[in-house]
Amino acid sequence: MNAPKSYRILLADDHALFLSGLSGLLARRPECEVVGTAANGAECLELIRTVPHDVVLMDIDMPVMDGIEATERALAEHPDEKIITLSMHAEETFYFRMVEAGAKGFILKSADLDEVVAAIHVVCEGGSFFSQELLQHLVGSLKTSRHDQPEELLSDREKEILLLICKGLSNQEIGDRLFISKRTVDKHRANILEKTGCKNTANLVVWAIKNSVVAI
Repeated sequence: MNAPKSYRILLADDHALFLSGLSGLLARRPECEVVGTAANGAECLELIRTVPHDVVLMDIDMPVMDGIEATERALAEHPDEKIITLSMHAEETFYFRMVEAGAKGFILKSADLDEVVAAIHVVCEGGSFFSQELLQHLVGSLKTSRHDQPEELLSDREKEILLLICKGLSNQEIGDRLFISKRTVDKHRANILEKTGCKNTANLVVWAIKNSVVAI
């Protein structure tokens, strides 16, 4: 049996006990290798520049440079950087600020280790991951504004693909699931983004929940 794929991880959090605890827990998983830790955004940015890695787990509230600025700077220098927000904040404001900064995922510090590892896997393989707890919270705060007749914006196939996007599947995984090519999924995703006015997958997930196109 082949060994599980290993992902090289950078961690950034200003709480030393949490940082040490999470680093130790991830180190016990064969698919995870913690290659660097940082106590603030500036330290993390330097690690991103100098240490080979696959994904970054980034806190928001940190001294010197917060996670939002660090994410913006990292993505400006390395557009393909994969950053997952790991935060105690479930508020809409924090979510959208990190999404706008370019984060590919958002999980809460209350998540269990399996969810953290699942997020790492999904994001490293090209998908997006947003915790169910976070999305449930967003549902409660996003029900006031709705698009006109959102169901009519998308075809049945587009809604099918949107549901799989919301589940965190990559374009290749969606294609495999629906027995269509990745290029076809790419085109559908582009059409969905254009029709909904969303800029990225993270915005699209919220749009879908907000307009009851998909349920969680």
